[in-house]
Amino acid sequence: MNKQGTIVRWDDERGFGFVRAAGADAGANTDVFFHIRDFRGGSTGPSEGLDVRYEEIHVGGKGPRAMAVAPLDYVDPRRPLPAELPRRRDGSKRPPPPPHVVAEMRAIGLLVPAYVVLLVWAAWTQRLLVPVVLSVPLLSVLAFYLYWRDKFAAQRGARRTPEAVLHVASLIGGWPGAWLARRLLRHKSAKEEFRKVYWATVVLHWALLALWLYSTPAR
Repeated sequence: MNKQGTIVRWDDERGFGFVRAAGADAGANTDVFFHIRDFRGGSTGPSEGLDVRYEEIHVGGKGPRAMAVAPLDYVDPRRPLPAELPRRRDGSKRPPPPPHVVAEMRAIGLLVPAYVVLLVWAAWTQRLLVPVVLSVPLLSVLAFYLYWRDKFAAQRGARRTPEAVLHVASLIGGWPGAWLARRLLRHKSAKEEFRKVYWATVVLHWALLALWLYSTPAR
């Protein structure tokens, strides 16, 4: 049965939540369980207060479960569009990304090239050892792997990677890889509190790097 409702509870660490049908009584125990693997949202991840559509099914005596959970404006690229939409060939059939995603992409587009230039300059002036500079990309690879492993665990209900570990990976220099993982894997991309801490680690990393370069004379 296809329904519309709102995500009323979401546990990002454990990868599951509950959706309440539109018009349902909050006290009637009508919240329906869903798992992260049953969510379809493109760049938008599940979060409390998000209006969604879903298919409610009943599995044995375990109560209802929500499948194919997706934001109301989400267009599944695997499904044909309605008859009136094929005439739009400019790609506008998909909703624009949220403002925070656009802002992040612009920021990363400026920060990553500047970071590369800064590291090359630091190695050239011997303020940082060349092996240290060459190891920086490996930190992004490590961060990407940690995000991938955490999402893989969330989809299977396995042990998760603590958010503190993900943030430390960003802080020590893996922030470009962490951002790429959040975008490509669509993991930790909708949780506002996590995004704020992530960007705090980016700012702190830059501040510590600038302090080190400023206090270290050229050789």
